[in-house]
Amino acid sequence: MTHKIKVYPVGNGDTAQIVLINGKRILLDFRHQVKGEDANNSAIDLKKTLSEDLRSANRNDFDIVAFTHADQDHIQGSTEYFELLHSKAYQGPGRIKIRELWVPAAMILEEAEQNERDSEFVILRQEARYRLREGFGIRVFSKPDKLKQWLADNGLTVASRSHLISDAGTVVPGLSLANDGVEFFCHSPFIDQVDEEEAMRNGAALIFQVRFQVESTQTNYFAIGDSEYAILEDIVRISKLHGNSDRLKWDLLNIPHHCSYKALGPDKGENETEPTKLIKEFLSAGQAGSYMICSSDPISADTKAFEAIQPPHIQAKKAYVRYLNQIQGRRFLVTMEEPSIRAPEPIVFDITEFGLRLMGQSKTGAATVITSKPPKAG
Repeated sequence: MTHKIKVYPVGNGDTAQIVLINGKRILLDFRHQVKGEDANNSAIDLKKTLSEDLRSANRNDFDIVAFTHADQDHIQGSTEYFELLHSKAYQGPGRIKIRELWVPAAMILEEAEQNERDSEFVILRQEARYRLREGFGIRVFSKPDKLKQWLADNGLTVASRSHLISDAGTVVPGLSLANDGVEFFCHSPFIDQVDEEEAMRNGAALIFQVRFQVESTQTNYFAIGDSEYAILEDIVRISKLHGNSDRLKWDLLNIPHHCSYKALGPDKGENETEPTKLIKEFLSAGQAGSYMICSSDPISADTKAFEAIQPPHIQAKKAYVRYLNQIQGRRFLVTMEEPSIRAPEPIVFDITEFGLRLMGQSKTGAATVITSKPPKAG
């Protein structure tokens, strides 16, 4: 038996599933596109894929569903797929249950414009608020003053809900290396990110170092989602300040924001993005034999690609690949390119006592395995 990480081809969006050796399942973000239901389209039918996977395990639920933030490319289709407890309108046969919902405090607090009242983020916000008010089935990350005020407005106190709230710089309770072979170290959001942010999306999103342990071998997966370089710089700076440099290590790095140059530095660059000093330190924390995985549309290298405004940015990819080579990493993977642009499939990693193992298919159709063995724990 092995732990597994499955990263799905959902275009410029994010969805990844962690399946633990003990059978627990954690889903990070959800993006289902209707066009994926067309067998001739390269986008994946995420609902069908996840449901079939759950049925094969004789399940109709996830132990944890984490929405890193409320942008559409991280929640699309979720309110039609999951059972939501706050309203019967989102219940019924076939809906997938969420045992524990993980959200940033921003998802509780963000206000909606009039034209957004029926949007998915508002529906998920209502679900998160309902669970927090009722005191079950949720974990909220960070407790800014705005959240304290929201609790007070609802007749609650921070103390009465402290068991449901986690702060940056802590290990998330409920999962452990000893019992589950995994722990989640929360890097973000910081309290001031939520109190100071107006839109409260990318700047206040969830960022984790997910540490697996099998036998005496530890493997680290950095799950970032969308973020810009200033947030990542804060993570590096604060981790070093508190003696947590070990929490910057990664064997698998989820490239932030679909390979946007803004996760590396302020300027895209003509040919290649130049990361800031602290971002270079973060990239250098990758271990030999590591992988980078980019949840994005295919990344071309033609003239038009260098002029692209929206991610993915070829300049950013070139920078990531350069640093991956410097740390003797293995591959930079793009979800919408593997195993081919015409027919992308979920990218699957096994995590074993021998480290991170990329599962795939060779051109001949034979199964291929590439193993990266990180150092022993301790």
